[in-house]
Amino acid sequence: MRIACPHCGLRDEVEFRYRGDASVRRPGEEAEAQAYYDYVYERANPAGWHLEWWQHVHGCRQVLKVLRDTVSHEIQAVVSRHDEIALPERPA
Repeated sequence: MRIACPHCGLRDEVEFRYRGDASVRRPGEEAEAQAYYDYVYERANPAGWHLEWWQHVHGCRQVLKVLRDTVSHEIQAVVSRHDEIALPERPA
């Protein structure tokens, strides 16, 4: 798999580290314990397009937001961590 870093250009996957699901949001301070449990331990295992955090550890060291198909590993978009990516619509 090759990832197009917006800062360094197209690079091999071995230069990056997967950092997790970019669609998960941390519960607020007032959240119940169950919400924190779900945040830490419960994760979906989606088939299809998924937003992920990747860090370019052997390059610019930036954390990137990547839209990747978990079935084919096709990458549709790579942006800096503060930029937004629109998820493609899933077929019904």
